[in-house]
Amino acid sequence: MNQTRAFLIFAWLMVATLLWMEWGKERSAPAVQGPVASSVPTNATVPAATPAAASVPGVPTMTASGAPAPAAAPSAALTVTTDVLRVTLDGGELSQADLLRHASMNAPGSGPVRLFATDAANYFVAQSGWVTNSGSAPTHEAGFVPQLPQRQFTLAAGSDTLTVPFVWTGANGVTIRRSYTFRRGDYAVQVRDEVINAGTAPWQGFVYRQLSRVPRALANSGPMNAEQYSFQGAAWFSSEDKYEKRPYDEFIEDGALNKQVTGGWIAMLQHHFFAAWIPQPDATTTFSLATPTGASGPQYVIRSVGPGLSVAPGATAATQARLWVGPKLVSGIQAQNVPGLERAVDFSSYGWLATLGDGLFWLLDKLHGVFGNWGWAIVGLVVILKALLFPLSAAQYRSTAKMRKFQPRIAQLKERHGEDKQAFQMALMDLYKKEKINSVGGCLPILLQMPIFLALYWVLLESVELRHAPWIGWINDLTARDRFFVLPALNMAIMWATQKLTPAVGMDPMQQKMMQFMPLVFGVMFAFFPAGLVLYWVTNAGLGLLQQWWMTRRYAEAPSKPAATTAK
Repeated sequence: MNQTRAFLIFAWLMVATLLWMEWGKERSAPAVQGPVASSVPTNATVPAATPAAASVPGVPTMTASGAPAPAAAPSAALTVTTDVLRVTLDGGELSQADLLRHASMNAPGSGPVRLFATDAANYFVAQSGWVTNSGSAPTHEAGFVPQLPQRQFTLAAGSDTLTVPFVWTGANGVTIRRSYTFRRGDYAVQVRDEVINAGTAPWQGFVYRQLSRVPRALANSGPMNAEQYSFQGAAWFSSEDKYEKRPYDEFIEDGALNKQVTGGWIAMLQHHFFAAWIPQPDATTTFSLATPTGASGPQYVIRSVGPGLSVAPGATAATQARLWVGPKLVSGIQAQNVPGLERAVDFSSYGWLATLGDGLFWLLDKLHGVFGNWGWAIVGLVVILKALLFPLSAAQYRSTAKMRKFQPRIAQLKERHGEDKQAFQMALMDLYKKEKINSVGGCLPILLQMPIFLALYWVLLESVELRHAPWIGWINDLTARDRFFVLPALNMAIMWATQKLTPAVGMDPMQQKMMQFMPLVFGVMFAFFPAGLVLYWVTNAGLGLLQQWWMTRRYAEAPSKPAATTAK
């Protein structure tokens, strides 16, 4: 099979992939209008493994306008600013979080990304509280009050940590001291609760932590807009079942979640950013999902309940967790040293493709360390992959060059056998066998590149490191399309030149016409792809064209003339 037909196969695979992705996007689009019935009650029952048998309080209800109803007797809200975060919180809820190093729009300088918010369209908060059957306890709605008088906290220039304390005191003599600790350059907030029992009776209770949100409206700036295909929904990790996730449209319909886990984590994922509660590694908790509804639509809640604490009179006990509020930065996530948390950077729905994506990102990251530019790192990646595939591509181009050399003889065979295509194919195979031409040499290298191409697509789609990352000149965001279409045009020119070097062996006129349109089809298709992905393909195709040109000069020589027939 020659390279021209291999291009046809690749085009068919690409179109099939795009149709599948579009179908998946429509299928997974969350319905955000109208109430949704839930088979899981808002109040999740505490698992039997915990020492207290109580119910976790429900999430805030929805008002007619779609905004969450204000909590009863809320604690005073504080603002905390570090070098990477600006958050608004009270003792039980982080209600607003701005990511100061990430611009919210596709143009740098448009203001920071707001991950947590309380407005109806973007509602997304992190909450934590306590429940107990032995007395009272603070919930995320009310109870905790600040221990310090100020309402603005800023990480000092010479300090690496900032701690904001809250306290709740019950009528039964039990006090819970909660502290939020922020660290310089870190998107993980340490949340520690210390229970002090100064009463006369034992106190039993357990902590709950949850993420609650309304599905956000996705930007629609083109048919290949990356955000349309990025996973949106809840995810969790356990040592037994590893990484699992649930899109919004399957939140409850795919089965209730009631999973006991030691360690693990829960999260809400969106394109480039996420929030996650990470309990202590030795803490036994129960993960669950819920969809409390209101007039304007559902909230989606993922919750962790536990660990349970039993505190005797005069004793103290403590529990802590981390709350990640930030981008899907691979280096920052790995620094947390939490098993499976790197899967929040969801390079694919398929495990083997995600593994390939992990490897490609690792190599890209190393090359970025060398070049200091993600665009040149992509070019370097192509060079390395071309070097690894050189034996295959060299065999391909040698076969192509030999086909070009024997084109006159192939044309003679076609003329000799006329409309008898079977006889022509048999004669062609005999010629290939005699001249040692590999008829399938053109397919294998292109087919091997298909999974690399798809994996790299997901890497460029999900890697927040490449968001707003420039290459040269007009390319100032490798995850956005080339707004001047220079790279897609270059790809068209390279494909056209490649066709001119590639013999159209055994192709009928219809196939030849189809091939003439292939550069245009790919040019239009790539016009909507991320610029980094088109850069990869243009570089790969350009190096391939040079290699084919060299092999053609070396092996094709002059066209082989058919042997003269003897006159009778």
